[in-house]
Amino acid sequence: MTLTREHITGLVLAGGRGMRMGGVDKGLQQLHGEPLASHVLKRLAPQTGALLISANRHPDVYSTLGAPFGAKVHADTLPGFPGPLAGLLAGLRAAGTAYVLSAPCDTPGLPAELAARLAQALDSNQADIATVTTTDAEGHISLHPVFALLRISLADDLAAFLEAGERKVRAWYARHKTVEVAFTDERAFYNINSLQELADLERC
Repeated sequence: MTLTREHITGLVLAGGRGMRMGGVDKGLQQLHGEPLASHVLKRLAPQTGALLISANRHPDVYSTLGAPFGAKVHADTLPGFPGPLAGLLAGLRAAGTAYVLSAPCDTPGLPAELAARLAQALDSNQADIATVTTTDAEGHISLHPVFALLRISLADDLAAFLEAGERKVRAWYARHKTVEVAFTDERAFYNINSLQELADLERC
């Protein structure tokens, strides 16, 4: 089966503590007059058949942001903000499609071809997970694990992994057939980790 956008649910991961931003809800911080999460929703919408938002705070606000895209909000099922894997699990459980494409809420420039390239790599390699790498000008390779296309059939294994107290994204990926897809535009995966970085991007 050739994967198309109708097979994929986009998942915006907005459930973190935002500690490096002083504890603010990162997805709701404004960039060019719109919350960061809205920028990501707009980028994902043309690439996926449906959208979800993973958020643990301000569900009413995220519901309003998601409404134009038909995106429902889902909180972690585990307490204590256990990290992106918990948000991913919520998305895998809630999706009505066979695949989920995850992206963090603080990456407003994600590529328009993200879903297509990950789908092609996952399909051709018969993999369970496809994720992203980039290479900088000095040749250093960076992995961007929360950008990922995954089969929803992985949900039970992820739940067991989390229930065992594990939290590391790459450690869970290592349990499955994972393919890494190289993107040349490192800037497209730039994530905003501080209010100063957000202010710098606002000036661009």
